Amino acid sequence: MSVVATGVRLSSTDGISLTALRRYFAVIIPANLIWEFAHMPLYTIWNEGTWGEIVFAAVHCTGGDILIAMSALMLALMLSGRGWPLVASTRRSVTVLTVVFGLGYTLFSEWLNIVIRAAWAYSDLMPIIPVLDAGLSPVLQWIVVPLVAFWWAVWPFSTERDA
Repeated sequence: MSVVATGVRLSSTDGISLTALRRYFAVIIPANLIWEFAHMPLYTIWNEGTWGEIVFAAVHCTGGDILIAMSALMLALMLSGRGWPLVASTRRSVTVLTVVFGLGYTLFSEWLNIVIRAAWAYSDLMPIIPVLDAGLSPVLQWIVVPLVAFWWAVWPFSTERDA
């Protein structure tokens, strides 16, 4: 459908950048894989599972992390992503919303899989956040990794536009 047929004219800040999306996932994917392997000793599988089970769990959880990251980002972009990452206020709102959505889902998932399903368990090494009753490592993962990914994704755009 053409611009004439729809009556909608798009400006240069109406869309989103595929380059920024690619840069975001270029960090999200390997960083979550590394984080999953790094915090595996904080779960009981580290002592109770075989190496094959540990590797499978880390790769499987990374797949889930990618889906969470993609879903959280897409929801944030649908809600407030007009002009991302070209518009500074949009960069901030998309970043905050993505982290909030990812963190919210992670807290729910940790509760569901530890308390309700008993699908996995923390080892004694996992620091627990008292009020949330959740592990510190997965909470930090969903704050640190997306923030680093957003920094990398929007860096070329923010240096040009915010000068």
